[in-house]
Amino acid sequence: MGNRDVVLVSAPNVAGERFMKLLKQRNIPFAAIVNNVSEYERIRALGAEHIIVVNTTKEDSWMIPEVGVGKVYLFEKSLNLCCRYVQICRSWTSKPVYVITGSHNPRNVYKGLGVDYVIHSNAQDYAFLITDDLISRT
Repeated sequence: MGNRDVVLVSAPNVAGERFMKLLKQRNIPFAAIVNNVSEYERIRALGAEHIIVVNTTKEDSWMIPEVGVGKVYLFEKSLNLCCRYVQICRSWTSKPVYVITGSHNPRNVYKGLGVDYVIHSNAQDYAFLITDDLISRT
């Protein structure tokens, strides 16, 4: 991952919030993706420096963000929203896209949209997702 790339996270649940906090603690640059004002305010209160707001209903508004996107971690709360985020984010990076879900939604739905890894888990600690390539190079 290049120096300018950030990890992109969708954190609509406790697991996603904890993952963002872990990234922040480890000084790993990240951005959050949200689709409404209340999510924006909630994520901003968690200390995200970069927040990408998208209109999930208007495909022509899905512009590549100003910040470079590396790996993408989408924590699923809603199958529909997560699928839409995959559609939006997949073109923003050539790095892996992860979907972390506690549901039993078929992995083929996500794989068909271009997700590299679908992780089925109800755990609340996802430190194992932080690989050596994410650690800041100073």
